[in-house]
This record gives sequence, C-alpha cells and structure tokens, in this order.
Amino acid sequence: MQDVIVIGGSYSGMAAALQLLRARRKVLVIDAGQRRNRFVDQSHGFLGQDGNDPTAIWAEAKRQLEAYPTLTWRDDTATAISGGMDDFRVTLQSGEEVSARRILLATGVSDALPDVPGLAERWGKAVFHCPYCHGYELDQGRIGVIATGPMSVHQAALLTEWGEITFFLNGAVALESDQREELTVRGVAIEETPISRITGDADIELGDGRVLSFAGLFTATRTDPAGSLVEQVGCALMATPIGSQILTDESKQTSIPGIFACGDTARAPHSVSLAVGDGAWAGAQVHRSLIWP
Repeated sequence: MQDVIVIGGSYSGMAAALQLLRARRKVLVIDAGQRRNRFVDQSHGFLGQDGNDPTAIWAEAKRQLEAYPTLTWRDDTATAISGGMDDFRVTLQSGEEVSARRILLATGVSDALPDVPGLAERWGKAVFHCPYCHGYELDQGRIGVIATGPMSVHQAALLTEWGEITFFLNGAVALESDQREELTVRGVAIEETPISRITGDADIELGDGRVLSFAGLFTATRTDPAGSLVEQVGCALMATPIGSQILTDESKQTSIPGIFACGDTARAPHSVSLAVGDGAWAGAQVHRSLIWP
C-alpha cells in the first residue's frame, strides 16, 4: 500500500511527488511518457531553465526524485481506478494492480488541433499556442493566427505584443463589429479567405492561390483531460474558455474524496511554470489530507 499514487510523471506530477517524498511518504509515480511539450526543442518562461531542452529538464527532475528512497516509478499507463479513500486500486496496462490511500491525477491534456493540412506536422516547431512560451523567439516578425473559435480573437489581439499579426478567420469565427474594431486598432490584419494548407516553414496557402509567409503561427487549441481515465473514474469536469478541465476545490481535491488533480488537466492557462507551481501546492495538500482526512 502506497501513501499516494501520482498518475502522470510530467512536470506537475513530479513537483507534487517531490513535496510528498520530502514528507517521507511512499509515492508511486505512473508515467506513460507522453509529455505535452514533447514536440518542442526548447522550453521558455520557466525560471532557471529558460531555453533548455524540456526532455533534459524532465530527466534531471526525475533523477532528483529518484534520490528519495520512498519513490517507486513505473513506466506504464493507468487504465482504471477503483475503491475509495484509503483503499484505492489502480489497474495498469501491464496487468499489475497497485494500491494507495490517495490518488493524484496529473495526466495532462490533449490538444485538438484545427483541421488544416500541414498544421499537425509543424505543431511545436512553427505552430504554437502560448506567446509567453514561444513569442519572443520570433523576433518581432510576421505572425499568423489561425482562428478556432472566440478565444482566437483574444489571442490575435494579445499577440500584437510579439509581432505583426495577420488573423485568419478560416470560417471558424464571425467577428462582431466591436471585435473587428479592437483588432484594427491593435494593428491586426484580418484575412477572411479560407486556408488551403500550410507549407514550407510557416507559409499559409490560401484558397485563392496566394501564399503568405510568417516567422511563426499560433492557434488556440481545444484542450480536454488526456486519456479516458478521468471519465472512467467519474471526476466532475468544468468548462473553460479553451475546453474542459477537472473540477477541484482549493486543496486540489476533485469531486471524488481522496482523488486530487493538478497541472494542465486541472487548471488554465497552461505553462511549465504554472504546472510546477500547481503540482507543488497539490502535493502539500495531499500530504495534509493524510494527516487530517
């Protein structure tokens, strides 16, 4: 019997595990190896690690966790959760069943990308979602924003801080007059011709044959908790402007007593820094629940 099983061994999950390990609690981390930022070569905006390879950041964090004798790490996927407070059981894809007093979900999110030919292949390389993470490196160049819904209007207006913006409506959003006026005031060029495909590094080919080149592209993906585990266990969800996330209280506990959640799957907006902070808070709260149920 573990004290806590952390499902998800990325940044928030490891940050939570660290607090628990330093409280000398027995922690099992189950990691499927699907970090959300696995497509990028550099992580930005994380104090002390700015510009470093996210894989190297993750590997060093894992090495530090492994120095604690009460850690157990499984490279596996959790497929089901049963039981309840103080006696949870987690089934792994390998067939193993493990037990713990508490569960912490740090499973991350899945990104639903717009259906634009050539976009998925450039995700994390020339197409991004967070200007704070990737805007600076575009060096105030031309930036294309591909609309996916209402949040894209905000994204296009915000990105004027990082470069010259062209906003591609692409049939995904109908601008109100006040929105159009705000974008115009902020210097955003509005392009209503549908996109045919993305080519080259970050070139957008339009339906009328024009090709516009950019330093980089941004789009607002829809994010939902990754995998089917959250649905299987029955945690309540809440809607966000960019999708859905697990509903938690101030202590990061979900609607199910004894199951907690942290990181991108349980908060918005998203970044490595915010995930680490959320994980550290969640780890401390899980520990306190073991003392004062």
